[in-house]
Amino acid sequence: MGFPTKIQLIKRQKSEQWYINFPAAVAQAMEFDKGEIVEWVIEDKKNMVLKRKSKSVEEDKKKL
Repeated sequence: MGFPTKIQLIKRQKSEQWYINFPAAVAQAMEFDKGEIVEWVIEDKKNMVLKRKSKSVEEDKKKL
């Protein structure tokens, strides 16, 4: 099952920012946490893989 997502671009005088938002259903299915670190890995021009880089900030705080 796929979730079409629009890529957004904000251009400023000296920079530009690209945004891709996750649909809520995707974020919930992945059980993302606020503040979690992820890493994009580019396999080729048609495929990117999102990898969990580390545990979430929330989980780290719970262990303290």
